[in-house]
Amino acid sequence: MGGDHAPQVVIAGADMARSRHADLRFLLFGDETAIASLVASRPGLKDRADIVHTPEKVEADAKPSQVLRHGRKSSMGLAIEAVKEGQADAVVSAGNTGGLMALAKFVLKTLPGIERPAIGSLMPTKRRETVFLDLGANAECDAENLVQFAVMGEVFARAVLGIKKPTVGLLNIGTEDLKGNETIRQAAAALKDASLPIEFRGFVEGTDLTSGTTDVVVTDGFTGNVALKVAEGTAGLYTHVLRQAFKSSFLSKLGYIMARGALNATRQHLDPRRYNGAMFLGLNGVVVKSHGGTDALGFANAINVAVDLVQQGTNERITAELNTLEDDVIQGLRARAS
Repeated sequence: MGGDHAPQVVIAGADMARSRHADLRFLLFGDETAIASLVASRPGLKDRADIVHTPEKVEADAKPSQVLRHGRKSSMGLAIEAVKEGQADAVVSAGNTGGLMALAKFVLKTLPGIERPAIGSLMPTKRRETVFLDLGANAECDAENLVQFAVMGEVFARAVLGIKKPTVGLLNIGTEDLKGNETIRQAAAALKDASLPIEFRGFVEGTDLTSGTTDVVVTDGFTGNVALKVAEGTAGLYTHVLRQAFKSSFLSKLGYIMARGALNATRQHLDPRRYNGAMFLGLNGVVVKSHGGTDALGFANAINVAVDLVQQGTNERITAELNTLEDDVIQGLRARAS
């Protein structure tokens, strides 16, 4: 029931994802009067979906504290509870991000060794997709948080992108070792010293986000959210300027007709729907957040991300790799912080 165009987009997205995954089934949480007719109109989905009725839902403008107090019986709350009880392998929602994180963290708890969950997603680059985290779950982070994010992001890259040996970088104001604040320098030192199977490349800059210098880029949630919004705004500006340019004259319109194929390929490469589906990494359960304004294709891609994460055993792999962190690395971090 969450998102700008729910439940229509959610049902249509589920139907699209169903056609890709032969063994996929759905529990649809929400107002049955609004959902049943939509499901009935899609015969392929009808036989693979069960509706769990609840009239309650989390409003888009609800504060996380309100959701925690009153949202346990909402469609979002019951969906998360289904993952906790083993009735579902993953939950996908286009609803209130803060509410989803608050409920998911409260109900599912964090994985062993994880202090804070992080929001991770994919970004298009010149090379291939890059995993970027944290996108807003943690405005302030210490060095230990950033090390944990690096582990989670590296496993996410292997699970979703299929990269055997992903490279990892820490977002900084420069690539030199002396650049940045004490927190990020401590995190870099720890990642260099850790006995993790991570190919750590050191610091990366803002331009590396779109260049694809590393497969994983790690930062705090404040910086990550700002960078993400700037990237989205830049893509929108590029589209607007290009559209206006092709409308400016007869020759421009003719040029558009001749370049239409290349422009369509560019548009598809940068289409945000292809990269929809951010995982709340570090929780004891798979939770995927879809953009609230996406369409059916975007929501289907968010479901695909959830399927990949479950099939690849992402949480189990995160836990296993965190267990390989040497005690002296963590103790060293805490000693530097104090």
